Amino acid sequence: MVFVELFYVFALIGVTSFGGMSMVPLINAQMISHGWMTSTEVLDIVAMAEMTPGSLGFNCATFAGLRVAGILGAIVANLGALAPTFTITCAACFFMKKFRDSRLLQEAMYGIRPVCIGLLVSTIAGMIDGTLIISGAFCWQSAVVVAAVSLLLWKTKFGIPAIIAIA
Repeated sequence: MVFVELFYVFALIGVTSFGGMSMVPLINAQMISHGWMTSTEVLDIVAMAEMTPGSLGFNCATFAGLRVAGILGAIVANLGALAPTFTITCAACFFMKKFRDSRLLQEAMYGIRPVCIGLLVSTIAGMIDGTLIISGAFCWQSAVVVAAVSLLLWKTKFGIPAIIAIA
């Protein structure tokens, strides 16, 4: 049955790739090996997925599933692509709760927290060029928006969608 195959193929892609462009060769190989698409059709789907808001993997699964088996195929392909990540996340949550009092877990989290902060700072630093500094000049309008949003996040209980709408 095509739906089972679509789920399996995209679950396999989801578990063996790291998202983004690393999925494209796997999608290409699977679509061609199953006779669902030609290489040119896969390239068309990747181009559409790149132009569409959202993650490349999710969009590719949507378009490939749609092409192979209609709307239900798109849903099944997305469920397949998301299943590995969802399963791993649920397992991690289960083990985090089960071993929350473990000294080993506490020490691991003690080391992970600074790494996460460093990754966030690195991301923010990389985004400054093009937001606060545009064409080599400081953009005070962007700085005002950043300051206002930061203040709202810090002092209010507004959710992220509300903050985005305000910004």
